[in-house]
Amino acid sequence: MEAKEAKRAAFLLDAQNKAIRLFEEIERTLVRPGISEKTLSDEIHKLGAERYGVRTHWHKRVVRSGPNTLRPYADNPPDRIIDPDDILIVDLGPVFEEWEADFGRTFVLGDDPHKKTLRDALQPIWEIVKSKFRENPDMTGEELYDIACGIAREHGFQFGAHIAGHIVGDFPHERIPKDQTTLYITKGNNSTMNCTGPDGFKRHWILEIHLHDTARQIGGFTEQLLTVD
Repeated sequence: MEAKEAKRAAFLLDAQNKAIRLFEEIERTLVRPGISEKTLSDEIHKLGAERYGVRTHWHKRVVRSGPNTLRPYADNPPDRIIDPDDILIVDLGPVFEEWEADFGRTFVLGDDPHKKTLRDALQPIWEIVKSKFRENPDMTGEELYDIACGIAREHGFQFGAHIAGHIVGDFPHERIPKDQTTLYITKGNNSTMNCTGPDGFKRHWILEIHLHDTARQIGGFTEQLLTVD
């Protein structure tokens, strides 16, 4: 079982590493002003298929800019043209050789200091929340959610989502009904995160950080594997 657990973790990390390379190319070649969010999403889909062999995404592609960065994942806001001095988030769930990645990053165009401050706060906050989890991996999903919200406030932001992550695995991973809070890092999940799934394997988690600057009506987002280094 230990060998199988290690192999599963390695597959998930490999999928994430491929996602990282995809995002680096997205930032380098595709992110630019003057195009719509939908156009960028379509270009990302094409790049993923042609360069990285991505044939499916396990959740919808999310490209949001400006005030749309404040909208919840479940929303489908009107398409928007990316401005020269904009902030935007990209959230993808590409499947690489039957293993899921879930990766999100925030990009800033131009030199707006507030947008850069928001972007630059995301990964350090993610690391702080991860360190709190590593201190107590038996904590519940609700406890980790509360930690994420508290650390966001300490840094001057509002936590901008009702979840701070979820399970991830081989495709298709254990389905997450809307009422099954035990598979989310969220309020109401009083189960330990250090548990096994119905297949007998350790559950692996994605940690999401959503930051909102409500005064300026902008948001930022980052996510990646919590339980695999």
